[in-house]
Amino acid sequence: MIAIDELPDGLIVADRFGLVLAVNRAACRLTGVRRERAVGADMSEIFPFRDHDGREWWKSLDPDAGLRTRTRVPERPLHLPGGQELHVAARLVREPERGGDVRRVTITLRDGGARTRLERSRADLVSTVAHELRSPLTSVKGFTATLLAKWSRFTDEQKRVMLETVNNDADRVTRLITELLDVSRIESGRLEVRRQVVDLPARARRIVEGRIAAGEPADRFVLGARHELPEMWLDQDKIDQILGNLVENAVRHGRGTVTIDIESVGWGVAVSVRDQGEGVPPELAPRVFRQFWRGNSRRRGGTGLGLFIVKGLVEAHGGTITVQRAPEGGAEFRFTVPTGTPDFA
Repeated sequence: MIAIDELPDGLIVADRFGLVLAVNRAACRLTGVRRERAVGADMSEIFPFRDHDGREWWKSLDPDAGLRTRTRVPERPLHLPGGQELHVAARLVREPERGGDVRRVTITLRDGGARTRLERSRADLVSTVAHELRSPLTSVKGFTATLLAKWSRFTDEQKRVMLETVNNDADRVTRLITELLDVSRIESGRLEVRRQVVDLPARARRIVEGRIAAGEPADRFVLGARHELPEMWLDQDKIDQILGNLVENAVRHGRGTVTIDIESVGWGVAVSVRDQGEGVPPELAPRVFRQFWRGNSRRRGGTGLGLFIVKGLVEAHGGTITVQRAPEGGAEFRFTVPTGTPDFA
């Protein structure tokens, strides 16, 4: 029983007559039926799955019917009497394996709500990518076609402006593709952290200097490092990405001074990025790090993936990140990463 309890999906094992032989913990959680009540009971009574037309799933399954080569029943959405939707599939275990009688039926259950949310998330991703790619690609196509067709009609200055626009739009597409690759690596658990000694105040200073070079006033930023900081082994590129995204978020969606505080805490180093804008309402705080969250501000742009990626990068370092109201108003994003040495094994 311990082995099947470790499975993430629900599992029910029944004999050919519908007598329940085993149920794992996930199946009990998904159906609300206790194991003691399920084992030894009849499938139709204890797990009365029905399709959208109200037909009883187990009776329509009829293990003894159909071709003797039948071993699998495709997954389909079914409902329990309370209205809960589950995705249910089955495998017919025959002895002998080829053409024998059905001895057992193994039934797998998956949360229909989770599957629907996943499919909606994927649809949102496709829609977002299509929308974000259309604008820069249309611009690139338009300017390159115009230049190719009417090159001699434009002055050098006009050509330079159009080529700069094409270059900026190409950068925008590259950033989008990078974000999508990051999302894919985070969701699949394939995000690699290449650790080295990183000077966090120096990296934050570099991010601020880049914003100032891009035209932001120098007095908009305040950078402070409290106490002596321990040696930090981090992925420098990913730390730059985290800091850059949080500062960009504060500049674009906040107001007033952007403050970056770095301090030593009990188990690592904490970095806070604060602005003086409208902030994030407490009831919305749990949603901030989800994919496609953009809040209610009309000034928000981008794909809505940035903070999701930041959270994934922080957690890949073994850290945590939160958002709350800053003391001066506005939003305060605070992430903490642990101290320690890299594992070279």
